[in-house]
Amino acid sequence: MKIVKEFKEFAMKGNVIDLAVGVIIGGAFGKIVTSLVNDIIMPPIGRILGEVDFKDLKLTLVDTSNMTPVDAAAAPAIAYGQFINVMLDFLIVAFCIFLLIKVINVLRRNEKKEAPPVEVTEKDCPYCLSKIPLKATRCKHCTSQLEAAAHG
Repeated sequence: MKIVKEFKEFAMKGNVIDLAVGVIIGGAFGKIVTSLVNDIIMPPIGRILGEVDFKDLKLTLVDTSNMTPVDAAAAPAIAYGQFINVMLDFLIVAFCIFLLIKVINVLRRNEKKEAPPVEVTEKDCPYCLSKIPLKATRCKHCTSQLEAAAHG
């Protein structure tokens, strides 16, 4: 039962849940990008290139001139058209991640700029090392007389 309790603690930590949400959203985003490439970007490119469907572009590794269409479709081939679609998917996802990181970095820089400077209001007593007000001339803890040049 101890292992079940440990697993529950691990699974309910914020980082694990955040990671799970990120993976799910990433998967959905990947499907959107794949649809964007396959259904919106590639058809016009194929039309410009003479009614080419990039999914069908392949380099057959055997002579298919004497084969039936069914056998020719099943012949071993390098599907470079599908590879082009997958590369476009990757480039679009990578570019979106790049833009997201740029926005996050800008927000972090702005957050750092807005932090007010920390004003020093205390100093250490040179005798007892207790914190005392910056303008103090005598330590309230050890009652030592502080040098006039030490404050201010």
